[in-house]
Amino acid sequence: MRWLIGGAAAVAGGMVARRLLGGAGRGSDQWQRVQARRHGARWHVATVNRPAGEVAPGGRFPEPLAGLGDAVEVQVRPAPGGRGTEIAVRLRDGARLPAVAAARRVTGRDPDQAIRAALRESKQLIETSEVLHPDYPPTTEPTPVNKPLRMATQQGRREGRL
Repeated sequence: MRWLIGGAAAVAGGMVARRLLGGAGRGSDQWQRVQARRHGARWHVATVNRPAGEVAPGGRFPEPLAGLGDAVEVQVRPAPGGRGTEIAVRLRDGARLPAVAAARRVTGRDPDQAIRAALRESKQLIETSEVLHPDYPPTTEPTPVNKPLRMATQQGRREGRL
């Protein structure tokens, strides 16, 4: 039984070493493709439960998307299965250095965060005609105890997750 556990540990160790060292073969090619995609401009997509004519009437997008201006490329297409319309947005300027993107994310000035927030707000405007704020009106007054929750809610608007 010990030789079975030892053999499994050796195989797992070899797989980890190959992944870390970027060994030859199909796996490393896939890893390189994933890395190339990460550094390129990423499409952010939201599905809206409305026909395309109601998403951008007269070619005009809702204010959150229109506020991004010429810095982004926007595509509107039918959603799969006839379930509304997809709005796809990405930066026009292409790839950015990962270190710069990480610094911008920490300071709250990452363009991807602005795109996600604009997509979310545009979807809400198109579907309900108002932007819903999970943190407004506050049910309590600001205190040091509820500050972490307030900060997480504020960050969730840009990142899309809580």
